[in-house]
Parts: sequence; structure tokens; C-alpha cells
Amino acid sequence: MKLNLSICLIQKNEVANIERCLASIEKIAQEIVVIDTGSTDQTKRLCQQYTNKVF
Repeated sequence: MKLNLSICLIQKNEVANIERCLASIEKIAQEIVVIDTGSTDQTKRLCQQYTNKVF
């Protein structure tokens, strides 16, 4: 069941950890917003698989 909940993540270079986080929160949150602070790995691309709100 998804809650009327928005979750905002601020991250940088978290490709090793972010997928597990996103997979768990997508089950409960209606909205996921990711703020990428300059990742040089594939973090931003991976996040785009879970939400179109990646900035």
C-alpha cells in the first residue's frame, strides 16, 4: 500500500547503495524526488529507473 508520502533523497556517488534504498521506498511512497549533487558514477542514471524526478 502506497502512502500519501513524498520522499526526497540528496545523494552523490551512491551507485553501490541507492538501488536498495529506492526499491524499498518505492513500495510505500507516492513520490520520490532525487537531488543529485554531482555524481560521477552511474547513480543518476540508476535513479531515473525509479523516478522521473531526478535533479
